Amino acid sequence: MAEYLSPGVYVEEFESGGKPMEGVSTSTAGFIGLAERGPVEGLPQLVTSFADFKRKYGSYLSENEYGEYRFLAYAVEHFFINGGARCFISRVAPKDSKCAVGYAPTEDTAVMKLMAKNPGKWGDSIRAVIIPSSKAKTQVLEVIEGVEGKQYKVKNSAGFNPGDVVSFTNKKTIVYNRVVKSHDNILEFEEEFTEDIVDTGLLPVKTLTTCEFNMEVKFDDQVELFENVSFNIEASNFITKKTAKSDLIVVEYMGTSSETILSPFAEICGDAEEALFTVSLLHGSNGSVANISAADYIGEDNGAGKRSGIQSFLDNDMVSIMAVPGVTDPNVQLTLVAHCEGLGSRFAVLDMPKDAKKIDDIITHRDIFDSEYAALYHPWLEVFDPLDKKNLAIPPSGSVVGIYARSDNTRGVHKAPANETVRACVGLDCQFNKGEQDILNPKGVNLIRSFPGMGIRVWGARTASSNASWKYVNVRRLFIFIEESIKANTNWAVFEPNDEVLWVRVKRTIDVFLTGLWRNGYLAGSATSEAFFVNIGRETMSQDDIDNGRLVCVIGVAPVKPAEFVIFRISQKTSDSAE
Repeated sequence: MAEYLSPGVYVEEFESGGKPMEGVSTSTAGFIGLAERGPVEGLPQLVTSFADFKRKYGSYLSENEYGEYRFLAYAVEHFFINGGARCFISRVAPKDSKCAVGYAPTEDTAVMKLMAKNPGKWGDSIRAVIIPSSKAKTQVLEVIEGVEGKQYKVKNSAGFNPGDVVSFTNKKTIVYNRVVKSHDNILEFEEEFTEDIVDTGLLPVKTLTTCEFNMEVKFDDQVELFENVSFNIEASNFITKKTAKSDLIVVEYMGTSSETILSPFAEICGDAEEALFTVSLLHGSNGSVANISAADYIGEDNGAGKRSGIQSFLDNDMVSIMAVPGVTDPNVQLTLVAHCEGLGSRFAVLDMPKDAKKIDDIITHRDIFDSEYAALYHPWLEVFDPLDKKNLAIPPSGSVVGIYARSDNTRGVHKAPANETVRACVGLDCQFNKGEQDILNPKGVNLIRSFPGMGIRVWGARTASSNASWKYVNVRRLFIFIEESIKANTNWAVFEPNDEVLWVRVKRTIDVFLTGLWRNGYLAGSATSEAFFVNIGRETMSQDDIDNGRLVCVIGVAPVKPAEFVIFRISQKTSDSAE
């Protein structure tokens, strides 16, 4: 409370109403799969276009090398084609995949080891070009005889750090030394100079120069330049510190066995006397897909920032739709569903096995699941393959997730993501008719069908749940949207006094939000009283709840259901009917 210590007029602001609420995003996707390159551990990486995906994870994978595990790139491409805008990627790689490696000057006499940032044969295309450089230059004005040896007064000691290798030149000879101390334009060196290094001229001939090198790392059209790096471990320009944020390489300083002081570039070049030195990375390997197992997709939980596979998405709170394109191993799919159920904030889109073309085979796979947080789609889609220049059957999950995003952004999450055209799809791997869908639709298998004059469309909106209350995809996703929006926009209430004033503010905040949803068609009912209710107060909380710091708010919502069966009942109008 403000203090009033002197007479006057005081104007104060206070909050008494509800807080505005903004709905969370429902269209951000998460994909897990094999890729040409990219990190295999840590946070999933954001991708905002297929071109962005290719820059970070490479392009299409060949069928000969990757077989049934090649579909991540195609799924991401068709996610964007069908209306997706943002997705996060977690790369999976065989355990026997290897990072490309290069040494300077050679593996046997290595001073520096360069390794590709992540495994894959892609690393064999990395080249590092190294040239000598210097970050500072000065002249010695005076040699001071000190108690502990000679000190050298220089014109400017900026850039000369303890541990730096320096070179002295008088245009005829070059002598290397190492800085021990640097302060107030006074330098001390590891060894005393025997030459006359003093030069007070306006244009000095005798100079001291720090010894560093520039390293340019190239991969395709991607170039990274690291300027004035050194082997001085204590300095901020130490090679491993400067390259820590590189997207291409990891550098390890192996140390030197030389008893004499050399410049970093001389150590890298070895005996070669050249103006530049090139390091080529070799022996990268994609590994064998024969070594891929469900465990690679499920991933490992090694703690925050070190998770892999599906587990890596525990560190991501933005994704709301997930898929593992083309992987129909029940262990992987069940883990993905359990992940979505456990968090309660995301929905899984599952593929059916490509060769499941008989009703019995489809139902057998579908019966593995019973979850309101997942939906199954079939059959696979025929699309043009830019790699092999022919049509290819790809899993539908990438396109379907893109359709989810498109429907959310154009209509809203309350609209069932069905009766939507599948873009860039030229055919279906297997055609199903109405009679077959009559069997599969009640089972919760969403078919993609081709209709004359209407193109290829998603023709189902069922979850994989046996609970009739949650049988529609849009109903489950609408509740996820409402729950996450309320959760994200009510943190202001935490630690506020748990009294009637707070209860009114919370109720008003949620009332306004749900009223807006009802007006936009998200909720059923001809009035707000039919669409939702928000109860908070003594009827929802006991004194024990209040004493233990719990605020309990009970919310009821009437979701809109899709018109899955449009029925017109028509009778014949007889001549004696009343006009």
